[in-house]
Amino acid sequence: MDLRLSGKTAVVTGGSKGIGLEVVRLLVAEGVEVVSGSRTITPGLKETGAHAVTVDLSTPDGPQRLVDEATGLLGGIDVLVNNVGVGDSDDLVEGATQTLLTLPDSAWESSFDLHFYSALRATRAALPSLIERKGVVVNVSSIGARLVGGGPINYNVSKVALNALTKITAEQYGRQGVRAITVSPGPVSTGVWTDDDGFIARLARSKGLTREQQVDEMLAQMGVSTGRVSTPEEVAQLVVFAASPNNITGVDYLIDGGVVKTA
Repeated sequence: MDLRLSGKTAVVTGGSKGIGLEVVRLLVAEGVEVVSGSRTITPGLKETGAHAVTVDLSTPDGPQRLVDEATGLLGGIDVLVNNVGVGDSDDLVEGATQTLLTLPDSAWESSFDLHFYSALRATRAALPSLIERKGVVVNVSSIGARLVGGGPINYNVSKVALNALTKITAEQYGRQGVRAITVSPGPVSTGVWTDDDGFIARLARSKGLTREQQVDEMLAQMGVSTGRVSTPEEVAQLVVFAASPNNITGVDYLIDGGVVKTA
C-alpha cells in the first residue's frame, strides 16, 4: 500500500527509542526525510539515517529550538509527531500509588511539561509551516486519557489535556488544511513494561511483587481482550497511517488490545 508520504518531511519528538524510534524507522522507509529530537541520541536512531537533534523537550524553549533546526534542515514540515513521553519513572510510580492529597506539585508539573506543554509548544512552533504545506499533527497519547482514575493520575490527566489539544488544533486549523489526530496505545512492550528499572518494575517493587507478577496482575485487571501487550512497531504503523494524506482529523485512534470496552 502506497501511503503517499515519499518526499515529505517530518519532525518526531522522542524518537530515540520505543514507539518514537519505530515511527522514525517507518517514516524513513516510506521515503520521508525526518528530524527527531530527544535528550539522547541512541545507536538505533543513528542507524535510521534521520537527522538527530539533542534537546530537552520538557523545557520552555526546547520544542521551538527543535522546530527551528528542523525547518532549517528540511525547508518546511509536513508531519509533526508529538511522541515524547513517560520521563522519570519515579513520577509515574508516585502517580500510581499516591492520591490528590499526597501527590506533590512537582510530579504534576513534570508530567505536564513533558506530555502536554512539549506538544503544545512544538505544535505552535510548527503551525506556520504546517499551514503552508497543509500538514498533519499526530499526538501519541494513551488509553489513560479515557481511564483516568486507574493511574498514574498525573500522567493520565496530562494525556487528557493532550487529547483536548488535538481537538482544538483540528477545529481551529482544519479550514487551513491542517489535520490533527491522536493515537492512544494501551500497554506496549517498551522499556516502561520490560526494563528492570522501568515503571512496571518499580511499581512491582513498591508492592513487593516481581515484574512478571505485576505484568500479569495489570493485564488481568485491564481485561486485555487479546491477552497481550502491543508492540512498538504496531503502534508506529498506526501513527504513520494517520500521518498519510487523508481526510481524517480530530479523532482518537485506540490500539490497546481491547482494554477500552466502550463504543
